[in-house]
Amino acid sequence: MRSRYCAYALELEPYLLASWHPDTRPPQLDLKKEAGTKWIGLEIKDHTMTGPDSATVEFVARYRIGGRAHRLHEVSRFVRECGRWVYVDGQFRQEDGT
Repeated sequence: MRSRYCAYALELEPYLLASWHPDTRPPQLDLKKEAGTKWIGLEIKDHTMTGPDSATVEFVARYRIGGRAHRLHEVSRFVRECGRWVYVDGQFRQEDGT
């Protein structure tokens, strides 16, 4: 999770795609369209092993666009394939915890 956050902050599209499960990976990302995004923090709120090769990670990522602060609160699903953890998908959380 932390490496993917750093990859977003550094706009490392190849790493993001390589660490994304092939069944859910988009053909490409358009990180340049989000120009001006400044990632300012990551908080891992929880992580749960859901099986020997699957887990969830709840996190809040903070960022700024045009000086305005935003929060991305998500529970992400990961699976381990060939010894590497890959992102499957995620579900956004509202601030009320749902």
